[in-house]
Amino acid sequence: MSKQLGKRLVKLRLGLKQPLGRGYRELITASSVAVCILFIRSVGLLQSLELAVLDQFFRLRPTEQPDDRITIVAIDEASLRQVGSWPIPDSQIAKLLQKINVHKPQAIGLDIYRDLLVPSNDLTGFSHKELLDTYKSTPNLIGIQLLASQNQKQKNFGVSPPLGLNLKQVGFNNVLYDPDGKVRRSLLYWHVGKQVHESFALKLALLYLKSKEIIPQKASDNPEYLQLGKAVFTRFQANDGAYVGADDKGYQILSNFPKLGCEGSGSQKRCGYRQVTMSDVLNNKVPTSWIRDRIVLIGSTAPSLQDFVFIPQSSRIMGTAKPIAGIELQAYFISELISAALENRPLLKTWSELGEYLWIFTWSYLGAVITWRIQRPIYSILSILFSCLILILSAYVAFLLGWWIPSIPSLLTFGISAIWAIFHIAHIQEELKRSKEFLQQVINTIADPIFVKNEQHQWIVLNEAYCRFIGYSDTVLIEKSDYDFFPKHEADVFRRQDELVFLTQQPRENEEEFTDANGKIHLIATKRSLHKDAAGNFFLVGVIRDITERKEKEEKLRRTAAELSRSNNELKRKEDQLRYLAYHDPLTGLSNRKFFAEQLYESLDWAQNNNLSLGLLFIDLDGFKQINDTLGHEIGDRLLVAIAQRLSNSLRGSDTVSRLGGDEFTVILRAIPNARVAAKVAEKILGCITEPIVLDEYTTKVSASIGISIYPLNGQNTEALIKQADTAMYRAKHLGKNRYEFA
Repeated sequence: MSKQLGKRLVKLRLGLKQPLGRGYRELITASSVAVCILFIRSVGLLQSLELAVLDQFFRLRPTEQPDDRITIVAIDEASLRQVGSWPIPDSQIAKLLQKINVHKPQAIGLDIYRDLLVPSNDLTGFSHKELLDTYKSTPNLIGIQLLASQNQKQKNFGVSPPLGLNLKQVGFNNVLYDPDGKVRRSLLYWHVGKQVHESFALKLALLYLKSKEIIPQKASDNPEYLQLGKAVFTRFQANDGAYVGADDKGYQILSNFPKLGCEGSGSQKRCGYRQVTMSDVLNNKVPTSWIRDRIVLIGSTAPSLQDFVFIPQSSRIMGTAKPIAGIELQAYFISELISAALENRPLLKTWSELGEYLWIFTWSYLGAVITWRIQRPIYSILSILFSCLILILSAYVAFLLGWWIPSIPSLLTFGISAIWAIFHIAHIQEELKRSKEFLQQVINTIADPIFVKNEQHQWIVLNEAYCRFIGYSDTVLIEKSDYDFFPKHEADVFRRQDELVFLTQQPRENEEEFTDANGKIHLIATKRSLHKDAAGNFFLVGVIRDITERKEKEEKLRRTAAELSRSNNELKRKEDQLRYLAYHDPLTGLSNRKFFAEQLYESLDWAQNNNLSLGLLFIDLDGFKQINDTLGHEIGDRLLVAIAQRLSNSLRGSDTVSRLGGDEFTVILRAIPNARVAAKVAEKILGCITEPIVLDEYTTKVSASIGISIYPLNGQNTEALIKQADTAMYRAKHLGKNRYEFA
């Protein structure tokens, strides 16, 4: 019945032919979602979201101390008004450079395009010569140029280097913009034909690092990568991180822009890089300590010149993005290069594509696993929220360590897998509800109590017979366990048997005690079997038979059988006692005349069938009557008991000694080879009988006369052998007693 019911259960579960195991189900869900998200990511639909999350990580990162190695000379609106025009005349640039160089900076970066002559307002024409002389006297000066780009989206025709400045003192100022207009990458090298150009920021950083005895080298683990001091600058590839088919021309790196804090207070408070105005420098208002041994950058901060860019820190959750001046961007680039080389500050790197795929798939799989295996809504929601928090924190901590790992694709795969599983579970539960309703109708037609439990040992389906049997309604029992209704010792047995079925997946039948709602104890036989539905869930089906009445009858029969057994044993004991009394002498315990006759007959038959000899000894005590008359019958009886014991001890186990009555004894010697053996036995008997016997301080001594007959020499039957032995015994008495005679 249980097996048939189990098969019906499986057919009712969702109507699927080949149910998938839980592990395969989760794996298929995770794989499907991960493949879809990876495809969407590969065509660039997630790029803006991933870049936005990266920007927020930049904004949320801890602040760093301002970099005192860099001072910015800002050309602000007040400075423009002082010099009177834009572009700034060559004479003013020369004067500015001379005043800065007096303070002996480590390097000077002129972030202003100077490919044309800019005469002074007085039209003297001598300002350009002054600037050329200044260039020659300032070997630590780096100017800028704009290299021509063939990129159709960011096409420019380039700007030549400053006139009169050595080309070795020129770095390109090309900036890479992402599709959203922000700068997140730094371009270090650019090959134009066979010529290698270095960026403005790199040249200034190398000038500074040269004083620290750090020069560019090839990385030991990958010669294609640049190494400066402690840092190896990994080269950006077109599909690194969230980028999809990005322009990876030249030698680019992902910039790990620092988040600079503030120092000082009041009027002395400074946030970010130290800035002084061009007017202050020209008017000698800048302390020497702000310039000496530093990198001094000269560039525009005036809004009218519109030299501004957006970086990750420009983003705002609310409000408009805040740009920074181009000269500040160069300061960020330079600071990153120097800090990485000297202090091993983390550089921003990405995982390999395989590593990112595995990371995304792992979170997809976790989303499916959490939802499938934690099906209680509140626990499932809390687990999902906690996992999302762990994912975001993991990505943020990795970012702080210099790794950009995919967070948006992971969140999407995790969330979609969880949602997919939630909807699928809801569908399964709806199908389960309909299935249970139909199953309820089916099992209610069965007379035996039937229950169905889930893997949490809760009742999920009960027929009416079971509810009547236990004494509770199904509304009270459903989703409860044995421990809620049965005594602990009974519930322990039920749980142990259930666990064995879940563990072995084999049917089991067990006899148990069952206490109903009224406290009545039943003896039941429960057949348990395990079945799996289409969703891979296991259910235990139990069918109960009440065997209380049968067990009572069996116990009654057992008691009756035990009583009969005791009666039979008592009867047998009495029969054995009667048989013993019938065949044994009550005084000596030896076999009596009746037993002797039967044994002699059987022994003679056995000797005849096996062609063996047999000896028969008749023994009569000499002088027993005198002892009996003088010392009394009690002493005489005790003497007979002692003689019987001596006879038993002097014979083999196969021989039979009997008392015929009075002081007459017989001995049957079985399977003797010849008559001499009988003679030796007789001599032994005579020796043991004649030894003195002490009875109540009376020392008595008797002897015996023995007659011997031998089969087949002296007879072929019992009568003949007895007669011959008896005759020989009397002859021994007449010849003087205490001897034996053969027939």
